[in-house]
Amino acid sequence: MALPRLTIDFDIPVSRAGTASLKYGARTTYYGTNDVVPLWVADMDFSAPEVVTQALVKRATHTIYGYTDYPESLYTSMQNWFASRHDWAIDRNSIILCPGVVPSLYAAITALTALGDQVIVQPPVYHPFFSAVTDTGRSLVENRLVLENGRYRMDLAHLASCAEAGAKVLVLCSPHNPVGRVWSRTELEALLAVARQYGLTIISDDIHADLIFPDQAHTPLATLTDDVTVITAVSPSKTFNIPGLGLSALVVNDSAQRQAIEDVFKNWHVSNMNPFSICGFEAAYNEGEAWLDELMVYLADTRLAVQHYLEEALPEVQLVESEGTYLLWLDCRGLGMGDTDLHRFLIEQAKIALSPGTLFGQASGSGFMRLNMAAPRAVILAALTSISIAFRALP
Repeated sequence: MALPRLTIDFDIPVSRAGTASLKYGARTTYYGTNDVVPLWVADMDFSAPEVVTQALVKRATHTIYGYTDYPESLYTSMQNWFASRHDWAIDRNSIILCPGVVPSLYAAITALTALGDQVIVQPPVYHPFFSAVTDTGRSLVENRLVLENGRYRMDLAHLASCAEAGAKVLVLCSPHNPVGRVWSRTELEALLAVARQYGLTIISDDIHADLIFPDQAHTPLATLTDDVTVITAVSPSKTFNIPGLGLSALVVNDSAQRQAIEDVFKNWHVSNMNPFSICGFEAAYNEGEAWLDELMVYLADTRLAVQHYLEEALPEVQLVESEGTYLLWLDCRGLGMGDTDLHRFLIEQAKIALSPGTLFGQASGSGFMRLNMAAPRAVILAALTSISIAFRALP
């Protein structure tokens, strides 16, 4: 099927010099050199939607940046987005506005479990999932995903054994970072069956819910059940490339659990009532859909280009099947290097900064690398070419 012609030129490079960008400015801190192409931090090298920029500029022209409240229109923008985009009717009273998804995970785990309680994560997975459990004094339980024929699945039998052994909560990544799975409705219903049987609470990180390739569909877990406790974290930050604005939301239907989470935030004295975060959030959800649709077409084409390049020029690296997000999970075991040597090779020889697979799980991520493809396609293909040339040049 032919992809539609784009009206937005995502191939135009945008300089991030002078913006205090973590992705570019912290290369020496994390990689020991500034001389690497940064394809690690999960933000995009694309301009945010013009409607968001216009909203921020308009707000900036008002010369008072005082304490700010959440307007009702903010909640409405989120409700309308999820109703139209994901067929999810979110109750206004179930929404907690939060200062980012990672703080939300910390707060939810703190509120819903006690010290020492077992909390399950599914590696390889976004690394703050681990720290959200251990930093809060809970016991980390790993229910590793299974890689079969280039595609990951959940190990539900092992998950059941974890729950039977006393685990209280599962932290789900849906869609999944870094492996790119968009869990099917059938898979999610099977997951709910396990949770129902053992009384598991599920905290679902849906921050990548909108970054779905045109041939896929995301199903919010909370839309499939009334009897399993599901708490969902969402945000426009990844979708519209505004993570620096920070604002996110939790959807919590149970009033007692909602109050417990709100109490945690109150005890921590944190909020994100920032006038720019609020207007960016609202503008993105109200007017950003056309931009997002074009973005996903562009990213789908980049994903295909990466796949073809690896197959033709660097077959030692396998692209794990990706259904969503702008993050690609690369199986680099065919390069024949240990994790330390692989990391050093990419930095010193190829001059590319990727996220080491071991960051997402020491055992389950060994031999893998995560590549952020949300940059002009020429940058991504040039990076792969650098890896290929450097590898062929090895003695």
